[in-house]
Amino acid sequence: MTFSIVARCAGTGQFGVAISSSSPAVAARCAFARAGAGAAASQNVTNPALGPFMLERLAEGMTAEAAVTLAASHDAFPDYRQLLAVDANGGTHIHSGGNALGIWTAAEGTDCAAGGNLLANDGVPAAMVAAFEAATGALGDRLIVAMQAGLAAGGEAGPVHSAGMLVVDRQAWPYAELRADWTEDCPIAAIAAAWAVYKPQADAYVTRALNPTDAPSYGVPGDE
Repeated sequence: MTFSIVARCAGTGQFGVAISSSSPAVAARCAFARAGAGAAASQNVTNPALGPFMLERLAEGMTAEAAVTLAASHDAFPDYRQLLAVDANGGTHIHSGGNALGIWTAAEGTDCAAGGNLLANDGVPAAMVAAFEAATGALGDRLIVAMQAGLAAGGEAGPVHSAGMLVVDRQAWPYAELRADWTEDCPIAAIAAAWAVYKPQADAYVTRALNPTDAPSYGVPGDE
């Protein structure tokens, strides 16, 4: 009931996750990233604790393969879990338990990995990876393109209702965290629209946090 991609930008060092599902608020339970360490997704019959677990291992210097493998072995029900991770060197790894729902599969590429379950067909993750690798621009741009490609390739077997995109840069907080927690329309389109608005302002929000005296105008009444 989910398809997602985890990725690294080799140029900026940013990490990100994008995800969509028929379930509500999928990004709140399934998408994880930490600056300087990596990104991870914990999905299918989800154990959200495995996301932070993988990030801790990545922060300790483990590879994505080691972090995912350890997380699966640490869980009491690994056959129900689907886990994805990308590490600081762009290495990736995926665990898909045998009890994953419906059609489930995954694909790995340069600096990215995609996976899904209850899919319309087994080509969805490969389409996402190919789109991410071919795309240009910011990491957020490429994640959106990958999600749109996954949807165009068939996406989930049924309609999706929630989506999210999480990007981290150098700070402890997200560079961007955009979510559509429930909609009868397309949540991926909603995230894409939100990113188009947020992207031009993203660096300014970082500046406001680090040094408000260098921040650009807020553009609100009373601001000078």
